[in-house]
Amino acid sequence: MARRAPQGTQAIQRALSLYRSFTAEQPEHRLTDLAAAHGLHPSTAHRLLGVLEAEELVGRNPDTQGYLWLPESGFSGGERPLRRNGLRPLEPFRTPFHRRTEALCESDAWRDWSGYTCPLSYEPLPHHEYWAVRNTAALIDVSPLFKYEIVGPHAERLLDRVMTRDFTKSRVGRVMYTSWCNEDGHLLQDGNAQRLERERFLVSAAEPCLRWFEDCGLGMDVEVRDVSSALGVLALQGPRARAIAGAAIQGVDFAAMRYFDVAAGELGDLAGENRGVPVKVTRTGYTGDLGYECWVAAEHAEDLWDALTAAGAAHGLRPAGLLALDMVRVEAGLVLIDVDYVSASHAEIEVLKVTPAEAGLGFTVKLDKQADFVGRRALELERERGSAWALVGLEVDWFELERLWAEIDLRPQVVGEPASREATPVFAPGGLQVGQCTTRFFSPLLKKYIGLATVHADVAALGTALEFEVAVGYGRRRARARVVKRPFFNPARKTAVGSALGGDG
Repeated sequence: MARRAPQGTQAIQRALSLYRSFTAEQPEHRLTDLAAAHGLHPSTAHRLLGVLEAEELVGRNPDTQGYLWLPESGFSGGERPLRRNGLRPLEPFRTPFHRRTEALCESDAWRDWSGYTCPLSYEPLPHHEYWAVRNTAALIDVSPLFKYEIVGPHAERLLDRVMTRDFTKSRVGRVMYTSWCNEDGHLLQDGNAQRLERERFLVSAAEPCLRWFEDCGLGMDVEVRDVSSALGVLALQGPRARAIAGAAIQGVDFAAMRYFDVAAGELGDLAGENRGVPVKVTRTGYTGDLGYECWVAAEHAEDLWDALTAAGAAHGLRPAGLLALDMVRVEAGLVLIDVDYVSASHAEIEVLKVTPAEAGLGFTVKLDKQADFVGRRALELERERGSAWALVGLEVDWFELERLWAEIDLRPQVVGEPASREATPVFAPGGLQVGQCTTRFFSPLLKKYIGLATVHADVAALGTALEFEVAVGYGRRRARARVVKRPFFNPARKTAVGSALGGDG
């Protein structure tokens, strides 16, 4: 089943504008020519053409790699018809675990994630799910991630061309967290790349990037396969994750697995019988805690769910939704695309575009690697002149919140609330705006009001006093805050190996 295309009136109108360039007299166009004719950056035109491809209005010429108008789409001159009430289907997709998650979702609260419907929380409030991640273990369906197999003699070369990390240093059985940019060094996405074999990788990403990978690999001996709907992925996260995974999955030495390792195993049951269902396990996650992500063929997804829940019954395992995931990833200081940074593919104005360093991902950029990569020259220039922005952690003292709420004779009404994604201004003390706080909430574990913010680089030093806007009753107030180190929560068990996990494993 095809993934649904990006939504938005402006994106649809711009995509249709590109579509009108295709005529019976000129049915094929090159990407660069279309971009120049419409005054678009090639990466923006590439994404808009992806919308038309998703609707089968245009295709790719395998010989020239140009974009080709498809006559069977129904166009015969004159006005182009709109299809399916726009450019995306209305019916949401279901993940391979949907029958299990739907049966457990008492809240009936769901969110669209890349066209899939996913639980916001299983109970009316996400408190128990949040604490499961931090105290026992939680099971999170992260199947809507886009997944691409990169296969062939030039697989490593393609990733070195696209990504900012140095993939000549990646080893079989390891995962690399990386970012990738457009030609101007502006961040497109961040994601993981697993090296499964010498010439085979699996890349996971939040947004579709098949055509981008294919275009960057033009002329290389490599194949890019979209396996997004073929795999189900469960994140098993929390201090009891290793014990649960070890009871449910055979053939993996969980005690020896290092942070960002990949291992292959098979499902077993509690009696020790091998079910013969292959499962790939990565010691990764989006919670900043001990955890694993389990990858399985979609047809065996429910077997994986059942095996993990049965093994986790004695450990307090419970399913967790996206609200709890949002809370723990903020504590872990992890950024979210289109929330904490705007992908250059989506940015409608230049000021919204950021480099990896400005999004807090500068550690993923390896300018000392030999291979040229998309955006390299722009990022080298940034290194010379310095970044204009920085992603920081902010912390507001509890007594500061009490002071603000006391002005309206109430106690602070921030405890128990999920993370807010409403961007609010950040100011120099008593002065002008110097950035924005993109995600924030009161951490139940840390007992602190924390947030992620993008600010001017000259106010990003640890300990810098700032102010950011908070809602107090029906008004807005400036709360005194300070820049603190990310991550806010970083337990030793997240990366510990073997007996170092102690009783948590």
